[in-house]
Amino acid sequence: MDESGDNGNKYDDDDEHEFRRYPRVSGVDRFLRDVEAVRARVLRSGRPVVWGLGLVLMAAGLFSTLYQVQPEEVGVVVRFGKYMRTTEPGLRMKIPFLEQVYRIPVQRQLKEEFGFRTADAGVRTTFSKADFSSESMMLTGDLNVAVVEWIVQYRVADPYLYLFKVRNITETFRAMNEAVMRQVVGDRTVTEVLTVGRQAIETRVEELLRELTQQYQLGITIEQVVLQDVNPPDPVKPSWDEVNQAQQQRDRLINEARGEYNKVIPRAKGEAQQAVLEAEGYSLNRVNRAQGESARFRSVQEAYQRAPDVTRRRLHLETMERVLTRSGGKLLVDADARGILPLLPLDGLRTAGAQAPRVEPPAPVVPGGVR
Repeated sequence: MDESGDNGNKYDDDDEHEFRRYPRVSGVDRFLRDVEAVRARVLRSGRPVVWGLGLVLMAAGLFSTLYQVQPEEVGVVVRFGKYMRTTEPGLRMKIPFLEQVYRIPVQRQLKEEFGFRTADAGVRTTFSKADFSSESMMLTGDLNVAVVEWIVQYRVADPYLYLFKVRNITETFRAMNEAVMRQVVGDRTVTEVLTVGRQAIETRVEELLRELTQQYQLGITIEQVVLQDVNPPDPVKPSWDEVNQAQQQRDRLINEARGEYNKVIPRAKGEAQQAVLEAEGYSLNRVNRAQGESARFRSVQEAYQRAPDVTRRRLHLETMERVLTRSGGKLLVDADARGILPLLPLDGLRTAGAQAPRVEPPAPVVPGGVR
């Protein structure tokens, strides 16, 4: 800084004095000496406020020019409220004091809670004790009331639409979720809502939300809808539990009856089928035996017609063979014999007759119908 008059001479003498305070060396020491000399001049000139203000303005301009975008975000730059560009993660620059940056978490999964609020998420999650029944209390299709709590998980797909297409996007999105959930729950009975229809409700709500977000151009994509807790209202819980117990008992009795039915009916059907098969087998056996006897009778008749004497004698011998085999003991007596009583072993004959098997073979068929 160049000053005139006595003040200039004074500052020159002071500078020489300052120079004599530092040894004449190069590098960092010389730089520090120069900085100290400039600071002394500024202080003696009476204008430190101007320099301080300038430094503040320079720092503010530097900080307003540079900005950092995190890896899970994108930066949306607007100039006087008008969209200009979208920047990727990293250290970026903008026009100071004229442009503004909105950091949008496009890679982060966001969520909205309905019917409850998470106060502290962690190992032991705690929930807010505030009353959110206005969100969770819903009317079902059979005019019953159910308390439905759910979570919607989503991501920002289009930062431009997310910022500029809908005003108060969070409130709009929550109102949309509540309307869709009430519509889906209102189309079902309370039993479906509380028991078997949870998966169908989640799927249907997710489909309707996707359609509405595209229609309203919210710039978000729905990832999942989860029913957190579905219960009847507290005043009717005891009655509802009694109804559930009655239904469970009914189902148990029905299952027991079906088990007994499955145990008895198939066995009866099997026994009936067995009887039918036995009757069919007996019928087939009788028919085959009759046909065999008929064929044997015809063969004997043919043989008798060819040789009557031989056939008659053969039939007589076969008949005697069958009869004598079951008559037990036998005693052949000559027609001219006399006084045979001492020779008859009646006890032996009686015993032999008792021990002889009683076989009842079919009687031979004699030509002409004589047995």
